[in-house]
Amino acid sequence: MPTQGPPSSMSESRSDSVRDVERSTSGRIRALIVDDHLLIAQGLRMLLDSTGRIDVIAEAHVVADALELAAACQPDVVLLDLDLGGDDGLRLIPEVRKAAPSTQVIVVTGTRDPRVHEEALRSGARGIVVKDKAADVLVKAIEKVQEGELWFERTLLSRALDRATNGAGAPRVDGMAGRIASLTAREREVISLIGAGLRNQEIAGKLFIAEKTVRNHVTGIFAKLSVSDRLELALFAYRHGLADIPR
Repeated sequence: MPTQGPPSSMSESRSDSVRDVERSTSGRIRALIVDDHLLIAQGLRMLLDSTGRIDVIAEAHVVADALELAAACQPDVVLLDLDLGGDDGLRLIPEVRKAAPSTQVIVVTGTRDPRVHEEALRSGARGIVVKDKAADVLVKAIEKVQEGELWFERTLLSRALDRATNGAGAPRVDGMAGRIASLTAREREVISLIGAGLRNQEIAGKLFIAEKTVRNHVTGIFAKLSVSDRLELALFAYRHGLADIPR
């Protein structure tokens, strides 16, 4: 149940959340914490509130409340634990993006399994922070993602690159130079921005083109490079120098 303390009812909880939104200081990053462990959620709240740059506007401890609060509060960032008791946090990522299209999702997890991290990115997460990292790493990740960047460790990126380029689903090397050479200047711009973590709407704004035009470019890029989704494209771009690796 979402809470700003131990509420006695859902209506009190929702009222607390609304009051927190109204109190949020202009210019600060507004965060929603989704974690089924109360102590961890409250610890994160204290940490982030102490920065003076991030306001925790609400907490949720189950999937249903997380979606309700995301839709109602439209936070800048959702900090999502993937292990939500009996619920799978991975499936929540696209649902949060649908409920709050401008909200960025950062996964805060205890697992280092690169397959889980890749799935989170494929689902729309903009960053991954492992729970054993120092507190300032999480704060920096939130700020960088809010600025439009992706955030994940280079070691994790390296493993993801290995899986993408050496696995069964990797694009064939034969003719790769020709495929890259076939990209237009505009397609290269789109690839670079996808590598930086931008969504189609954001790319359209950067390039002063329609979002439908961006989607058409992305479809053409997928066909030319034989990739199936944005994560695979981003990893391909990092490997072949078509996009800068996020720092």
